[in-house]
Amino acid sequence: MKKYEINGEERSKDFIIKAGGEPVPVYKARVSAVPFNQVWPGYQRPLDQTELASFAYFDIKRPENIEVESAFPVETCSVKPSSLKILPEIRKDKICFKVKKPGHFVVEVNGSHSPLHVFVNPEKVQNVNRKDKNVLYFGPGVHRPGKIVLKDGQTVYIAGDAIVHASISAENVSNISIIGRGILDSSSFAREDLPPTVYTPGSIYFYNCRNIKIEGVVIRDPHMWTVTIDRCKNVKIDNIKLIGLWRYNSDGIDICNSQKIRISNCFIRSFDDSIVFKGLKSRKQDHKDQRPVSDVVVNNCVIWNDWGRALEFGAETCAVEIKNIVIKNCDIIRTDYIAMDIQHGDCAKISNIRFENIRFEMDERSPHPMLQKGKKSRYKPGKGKYNPRLIVLEIKKNMWKQCDGLGGMKNIYFKNIDVKGPCVPESVIYGHGRGSAVENVKIENLVINGIKMTAPEKAGFKIGSFAKNIRLT
Repeated sequence: MKKYEINGEERSKDFIIKAGGEPVPVYKARVSAVPFNQVWPGYQRPLDQTELASFAYFDIKRPENIEVESAFPVETCSVKPSSLKILPEIRKDKICFKVKKPGHFVVEVNGSHSPLHVFVNPEKVQNVNRKDKNVLYFGPGVHRPGKIVLKDGQTVYIAGDAIVHASISAENVSNISIIGRGILDSSSFAREDLPPTVYTPGSIYFYNCRNIKIEGVVIRDPHMWTVTIDRCKNVKIDNIKLIGLWRYNSDGIDICNSQKIRISNCFIRSFDDSIVFKGLKSRKQDHKDQRPVSDVVVNNCVIWNDWGRALEFGAETCAVEIKNIVIKNCDIIRTDYIAMDIQHGDCAKISNIRFENIRFEMDERSPHPMLQKGKKSRYKPGKGKYNPRLIVLEIKKNMWKQCDGLGGMKNIYFKNIDVKGPCVPESVIYGHGRGSAVENVKIENLVINGIKMTAPEKAGFKIGSFAKNIRLT
């Protein structure tokens, strides 16, 4: 393969891709190589725990034939999520298949390391007026604006083939947007221990804002949490792609004390938790925030989690309520800890949570996730087989607890959960006390490797104290 550049950065040498006969740029992103993590230790993660992967993006308006050329001999190839039913044909070192509609997937050649992530966008015109003073327009090429702080009514537009090295934040504003097809890259930022005037923990951070749209862009290499929606209302996040999340605490999308949120058609490969719902203490740090996490819908997302939890509530649950949240039609193509988790360690009342049409794929052999004890620690795979957990509903105090008392959780519903893998994964349901119990959990149509589960013990469930009315139907 030839060595050449895209807009000032070197192209991936591992793959060449054509869509409908037309060449597509292939970019690089640093990703986690091993599930080895620390609670923020004051220094950043060493590169020897990471590796490079490839990604490409393009738009389609009709079914297209895709041809991928690999730089190394192709022994095996699979496309995930398997629910897309993309069956690749191997022709020497070329991989051929058809894409029928927009969606996001991973082409894994000879295993899961150094894959090709493919983001297929719908052909959609995103109209912006470049002359509008409220539009921050970034055309094709490399841009280095640094920190961008949005004002009322502003839009950031990142065109296809643009790479914008920046972080974007806003506080106490309304009607703001980040749209386009290009790449928002935060690799030049170090983690900040002391917040600046507008705290930017990652690539995008919005605090106490209303009427937000984030659509279409690729976000690469955040310095902490990638997209943080904190005390906001009326937020639409659609068709964004998160890749290159390798650093400590690199969560995907964090919804904190916010309401009326819609997340759809996204791809997230994160090192730490992927889609997260949190209750955080008020900025004054003297009381819990009165704003709940509520009225959230997550739909049609693809998740690859390298260390933490794929769909996570907590571990911070310092809020009045976390309620009325629906997660549906999602594929978890890999996770190393837990697929669906409510990790409740604080005072919130958690209720009316629904997981529906969730597909979870496990590898034949998953690496053991481990905590690093210091700078000199090295990852050593555990002995024997390890498999991640499917469902964890657990109430117990943790290191992030900020309020008095422990809340409970009730009315948790799982429907049409389809699991594929080498075994029946473990699931755990534990309450903590009479006032902090797990109540009214219904699991309907849990299918593991084609077999419908009819009893909790056969489905791998461990149900402990203060867990009431747990039903598998």
